[in-house]
Amino acid sequence: MVLTQRSNARRPTLEDVARWSGVSKSTVSRVVNDEPKVSPEVAVRVREAISALGYVPNQAARQLVTRRTGAVAVVAAQPENRLFLDPFFDCLLRGIRAELARHGAQAVLLFVDEPDDYARVADYLGGGHVDGAILFSLRPGDRMPEMVDRLALPAVFGGRPLLCDGDPVRGQAFVDGDNRGGARQAVRHLLALGRERIATVTGPYDQENSAAERLAGYREVLPDTAPQLVERADYTRQGGADAMAALLDRHPDLDAVFVASDLMASGALQTLRERGRRVPQDVAVVGFDDLAAISESTDPPLTTVHQDVAEMGRLLARLLFGRTEHDPGEDRPSAIVPTRLVVRQSA
Repeated sequence: MVLTQRSNARRPTLEDVARWSGVSKSTVSRVVNDEPKVSPEVAVRVREAISALGYVPNQAARQLVTRRTGAVAVVAAQPENRLFLDPFFDCLLRGIRAELARHGAQAVLLFVDEPDDYARVADYLGGGHVDGAILFSLRPGDRMPEMVDRLALPAVFGGRPLLCDGDPVRGQAFVDGDNRGGARQAVRHLLALGRERIATVTGPYDQENSAAERLAGYREVLPDTAPQLVERADYTRQGGADAMAALLDRHPDLDAVFVASDLMASGALQTLRERGRRVPQDVAVVGFDDLAAISESTDPPLTTVHQDVAEMGRLLARLLFGRTEHDPGEDRPSAIVPTRLVVRQSA
């Protein structure tokens, strides 16, 4: 049978597809909803008919059958303007969107910045608008893990969610980088270069666990480091610049610094340049993330700890789709993405 595009203006129906492909409406429905028990030959014939006729499934009816919306909430506990200025989150979101597209789903981006936002987001997540949620940038003790549990909504977390006392929230699937291991690699590299006064610019302690883990890795290698060699910042370029200035004011003789993100490291490099310090001759610098938009464009190019941020995004979506196909209350596997040092400063 030769299939041709229908010329009338009427929207093709399920019955039209069934008639053109010579199968029942229930068989067409099973193919449209990716259900099993349809032979490959029949599925190909039905899809050819769908393509030729320009049939578009009725999404409302499809949702009644599959109980799926085709949408996933991506919830960020960050101010909207800050999120889009951070290349880490841009890379993470690209990975999430790429994997969602493979599953025929789309992302709905939600922000939790003010206390009132929790009720608004809870209403949306509980309203049947999405099949699951990917949540990141949570602070220790954040209400989000408890909220998605109460809603029985499949969810995966970017970074290990923590209780207020720093203990991990149990039973939650998450994707994280090997923050502690990456920090150890960075500091050992600086020691191998012969550096003796190694400072660190750490991230905010009230945000998930990446900052705490990177600081812990630094301290494991340098357990006797003076507190004055540790300066906290906020994962922004300006925060890194200000932290580097504070460290130099306290320790003008420091000869190396491990900075807990590339964005902060770019600010640290700016301060070192303004203070007349050569990198790496006077002060060696190591960042974290290996974001190409930063690490390959700084002067000099930044030695940094690589983690595949886009792959972390893809893993978040992949794990979420695993949860939507099971009881959302079941424990599901989590993933730790390995890190490796990328050396771009030789001295």
